Amino acid sequence: MLRTILAGVVGLVFGSGIALSGMANPAKVLNFFDVAGTWDASLLLVMGSALAVAAIGYRIVLKRAAPVFDKRFHLPTSRKIDLPLLAGSAVFGIGWGISGFCPGGAIPALGLGESSAWIFVGSMLAGIAAARTVRIALEARSTQTV
Repeated sequence: MLRTILAGVVGLVFGSGIALSGMANPAKVLNFFDVAGTWDASLLLVMGSALAVAAIGYRIVLKRAAPVFDKRFHLPTSRKIDLPLLAGSAVFGIGWGISGFCPGGAIPALGLGESSAWIFVGSMLAGIAAARTVRIALEARSTQTV
């Protein structure tokens, strides 16, 4: 129960930071990407600050033997750069550049009443479901041929 409450509080803090920084505003994000036009460099400060906080946080937290609410840390074990990683990164970047939303900005935008966020989040969930379906089908096919 405490874990769920704490996760909700952390989510509210994160979402509030995203909303206050302007990262839930697709026009502001798209202006950040428009380096040759109406470039808005203010999100550079937001991203740099987030990177600094995360770097410090990871250094402090990973010195612990385990997380507070789990038995172990769940960190990536593979350092392999493969097709799914590259394709996912490309789809993420293209989607962010076209819509001005990433998942971290779109979900708080739902609470701000941004109508286009509903379309983005619905499309994102459909894409997740489609990717999962394809992955399961490919895994099933590869185990049948072995």
